[in-house]
Amino acid sequence: MADNVAVLAGGCFWCTEAVFNDVAGVTSVESGYTGGHADNPTYRQVCGGDTGHAEAIKVTFDPDVISYRQLLEIFFATHDPTQLNRQGNDVGTQYRSAIFPQDETQDAEAREEMQRAQSQSDGRIVTTIEPKAQWWPAEDDHQSYWETEGQRNPYCLATIPPKLQKLRKSFQARTKSAGAAA
Repeated sequence: MADNVAVLAGGCFWCTEAVFNDVAGVTSVESGYTGGHADNPTYRQVCGGDTGHAEAIKVTFDPDVISYRQLLEIFFATHDPTQLNRQGNDVGTQYRSAIFPQDETQDAEAREEMQRAQSQSDGRIVTTIEPKAQWWPAEDDHQSYWETEGQRNPYCLATIPPKLQKLRKSFQARTKSAGAAA
């Protein structure tokens, strides 16, 4: 079966990219911008909060290995979907929690997964489901950031390892690192 694409925004794209790069069945993760009104936005413009874009990731995955619904379960578990327009110290609509379904099937599954997450959080989820929008890849220096620069960045060192630990504890069988350890 051909690979599928999921577009997710869960705060800083460096952090969400690092998590999904370790998910079995994910063939690639690209950081970028979506959901805004400016053409070809830059990191500086998006961080300024005036373009309407979210920092997001485009996850390419093999549905024979991991389903869209399973990706959403990991998404909800590895960021805080109860914080409106922020993740930790990152504040603004560019850091919103959002799902951008790529078709009607993904939209239906996202709504069902949202209901499941809402029931497990006493209805505190503020994640939005937004229409599919133009995808703008982030600049090259933002791609694979954790692997290339992030392990020298104090922000990333404080933020990413706890997310990876949660992924590896809660979804051990779904991680690439679990397969490497076997």
